[in-house]
Amino acid sequence: MSDISFNIQPVEEKPDKKPPHRTGSKYEPIIDAFMDSKHNLVRVEGTGIEANYLSGQLKKVVAVNELDSVQISVRNKEVYLEKK
Repeated sequence: MSDISFNIQPVEEKPDKKPPHRTGSKYEPIIDAFMDSKHNLVRVEGTGIEANYLSGQLKKVVAVNELDSVQISVRNKEVYLEKK
């Protein structure tokens, strides 16, 4: 016999793999601040994060939120956000 104790429970269906809601990203406030601003082009400063990595994370936020009006680019190791 088994040395562990356990129970099995009948269920109607398996839960989804993904949680039903998104928890957000620590990079979202950067995009939110830019979208709320009146500026069409800004440089992101003061994060202490490597530009290419930050750009990739911001692009994920833009994709998840379907913000087609935001373009993210890296020039000279700096991240720029632009409203199209």
